[in-house]
Amino acid sequence: MFQTRPTLQGTFGMVSSTHWLASATAMAVLEDDGNAYDAAVAAAFVLHVVEPHLNGPAGEVPMILAPTGAAPQVLCGQGPAPAGATISHYTALGLDLVPGTGPLAAAVPGAFDAWLLLLRDHGTKSLDEVMKYAIGYAERGHPAVERIGATVETVRELFETEWTTSAEIYLRAGKSPAPGELLRNPALAATWRRMLAEATGPTREARIDAARKVWREGFIAEAIVEFAAKSTMDTTGERHAGTLTGDDLASFSASYEDPATFTWNGWTIAKPGLWSQGPVFLQQLALLPGELDYATPDYYHTLIEGTKLAMADREAWYGDGADVPLRALLSREYNESRRALVGDRASRELRPGRPDGREPRLSKHARFTGGDIPVPAGAGEPTVAKDGATRGDTCHLDVADRWGNLIAATPSGGWLQSNPVIPGLGFPLGTRLQMTWLEPGLPNSLMPGKRPRTTLSPSLALRDGVPVLAFGTPGGDQQDQWNTHFFLAVALREKVRGGLDLQGAIDAPNWHTDSFPGSFYPRSMSPGSVTVESRIGADIIAGLRRRGHDVTVAPPWSEGRLCAVARDPGTGVLSAAANPRGMQGYAAGR
Repeated sequence: MFQTRPTLQGTFGMVSSTHWLASATAMAVLEDDGNAYDAAVAAAFVLHVVEPHLNGPAGEVPMILAPTGAAPQVLCGQGPAPAGATISHYTALGLDLVPGTGPLAAAVPGAFDAWLLLLRDHGTKSLDEVMKYAIGYAERGHPAVERIGATVETVRELFETEWTTSAEIYLRAGKSPAPGELLRNPALAATWRRMLAEATGPTREARIDAARKVWREGFIAEAIVEFAAKSTMDTTGERHAGTLTGDDLASFSASYEDPATFTWNGWTIAKPGLWSQGPVFLQQLALLPGELDYATPDYYHTLIEGTKLAMADREAWYGDGADVPLRALLSREYNESRRALVGDRASRELRPGRPDGREPRLSKHARFTGGDIPVPAGAGEPTVAKDGATRGDTCHLDVADRWGNLIAATPSGGWLQSNPVIPGLGFPLGTRLQMTWLEPGLPNSLMPGKRPRTTLSPSLALRDGVPVLAFGTPGGDQQDQWNTHFFLAVALREKVRGGLDLQGAIDAPNWHTDSFPGSFYPRSMSPGSVTVESRIGADIIAGLRRRGHDVTVAPPWSEGRLCAVARDPGTGVLSAAANPRGMQGYAAGR
């Protein structure tokens, strides 16, 4: 099989991310005797600068970390709905969906606090040391990648007429950033410099906590709250103010929790819990039959149909504080009954199960039994209309160090097309509340203090109980489709040079289905659909069509943006690989 690059191998440190400058930054921190967590934080702040169309500090991030000798943990940087974000508030405005942009869609920002909590508890470097890279790129500039300018062009009219603070950065002299042009964000650099100056304390940890307080209660919080109260044009075509207050910011802290896990063929996969879509991955594994003939039409048909069943359960049962136990969704009895629904033909129905005999309840926007409901083009990257409507995407980064630490993180939200840039800060708010429903009584109904069910889904794989592999991808609803396909390609294919064939698994032709309600406004779906890379081959395409799938043949390198790092616990050999699609992701290491 054609492979774009080798799987990197070494013993010192390995990094993979969705932008080469973030990967290089993380590697520089490792070379300066930082550990995986120092490197991840430095890379994350660089991603805020160099991929502003995909993430920002006021967005969110879930992480899975495996510290040497300790059990894996999830660090949740997904903020909840503000205290004023009630269903009645939104419906009184005449809304039946949360807008896809604007301050009404903003959850409490979670990314910044999560990265600082990781640095405080697991890193070794000072805040100044890890932030100097991002500050440098924001002040002196970085060569803009093609998609920044392309994204800005899609919202040019909005920026010029409504979101003028965004135009000041991204439409300088009326021009969007050209590929390779130095793009600067002096306001963001000034924000970080002022924060560092105000974050004083006698120890490294005290200074980090002081910086967290500046974000929550100081000048940054004041600017965020002032902006959120302003009426802003959003995807409804009208102007709305947000509900975010100073009390919402001051009361939030990122938090640790145990991961959701499932064991398959000696591998244990660890994911964020039911407040994310992460358990979809686990359910897909639980639905697999005992025999799999890799890369055949039956193989793809089985995975696609399993994805539909798992995603149907996501719609019916997932949410922050969901009352269905995950053990019920992953039980052998439940999945045997669900597996029996996979026939020879593609399903066009949304078929949630009945774990423990419970009756599923779906949003009115999620009910269908067939027929064609169009889904927007552009899966995996933001698709933006003039009013700012977007299917969001994100970033990913993984790091493994010579001491045995591993981390997978998927930062997202707060991208340049989500909200106007906040004056004086250089970044916008996020829009994660668009993933909630404005109907009471659903697991993912909008509720103050409740986390919206996120699509963000980093992954950690353990072999015989030992952390081995950290990986993930951008892609919204596609994340745990692409993640699952990648993992199975690793687990079912031959090794290279005695290690996991990470690059071969990333390069393998990928696919996704939209046969379920999308998580992003306007929550579209396309029953029976599947999109495949043309490289998957004519035989498989024909085989899927014979089975009733509505196959869209996409360009050969268009599905997935995976990153991965691994550590062999027996030898200590580290490895890494990155996605060639989009010509942006890179791995580094030695």
